[in-house]
Order: sequence, then C-alpha cells, then structure tokens
Amino acid sequence: MRIGVFGGTFDPVHIGHLAVAVAARHALALDRVLLVVANVPWQKAGTRPLTPAEDRYAVVDAAVADLDGIEASRIELDRGGPSYTVETLEALRADGHPDLFLVLGADAAANLHTWVRADDVPALAELVVVPRPGSAPPAGMRTLDVPHLDVSSSDLRARVVDGRPLDVLVPAAALRLIRERGLYAG
Repeated sequence: MRIGVFGGTFDPVHIGHLAVAVAARHALALDRVLLVVANVPWQKAGTRPLTPAEDRYAVVDAAVADLDGIEASRIELDRGGPSYTVETLEALRADGHPDLFLVLGADAAANLHTWVRADDVPALAELVVVPRPGSAPPAGMRTLDVPHLDVSSSDLRARVVDGRPLDVLVPAAALRLIRERGLYAG
C-alpha cells in the first residue's frame, strides 16, 4: 500500500490542505493520504494558543469524511506528547506500511534540518514538496504541482474573531463543527 503522510497542526484545516492531499493522492498514485494531526506541535508550542488536539482532529475528520482515500489520522494524538514526524513514520513502518510519502510545504522542507532526527526522515519516506510562493523547494526533492490557494489557518482564525465568514474556505461539515464547538471565537 502506498501511503501519503501529510502532517500538521491543522488549526483549522482548510481547502488548501485538502487540495494538497487530493493532488498528492492522484499525482503519486497513493492508496491513502493521512492528514496526521499533531498532538503537541513542538515547533509551535508556546508561540500562540493552540486549539486542543482532539478538537483539531474532529474538524479534520469532518473535513475529509467525503473525500475518497483521504483520512484523518490520530496516530500522534494516541502516542501523546510532542509530535515528531520521525516517530510517526517509524510507527507507520512498524504497522506494515513500508511505502511512505511525506508531503510537506516548501517552507517546512527548507527547515527540515531543524526537525528531531531529521537525517532519519528521508530513509523512512520519500519526501514530496509542495512549492509555495516565496519558498523554493530544496534541490533534489520531488515536487508536487498544486494550484496555489491563498488561504492560511492564521487568517481563518482571525476571520472567526472578526466575525467574517469561513464559508467555502473550510468544508461545510468542518465549519459546522467549528461553530458547534465555538472554536476560534476568541
């Protein structure tokens, strides 16, 4: 089985994330793409308030419910503690998934050297980089062509606080859950 691993804080998940997941599944002929919700995103911890991991997972799960081959993964929530990609890849390998593709944005790829056990990551999964405006993918890494959608989780959080709509930017089922739980309202 060919598995795409697309991790993130997903605070909240949005159409840009889903466009990447769908494009990766198609372009790489993947059986599944896992949107791996970070339990404690160690590089963001303490920089801003984070929505509880269980809420972020529930919103991602709602967002992907109708997408064939795209799944929310709670592997990092179930493991607990800080979320390290290398540990997630090792766990997936141990569960019998040797054919892994790690999908990451060009900004994350450029900072890969700062990750815990960064040198082990390329041995566990093929790295697939999504170019972003202003961030060139590192040389030698496979790239994934995805239409650029100018949407970010930080902008979406600000929209909620300001009372602006998230309609169309977040899948309807995920948006309903955000509203029901009163997430991002400040």
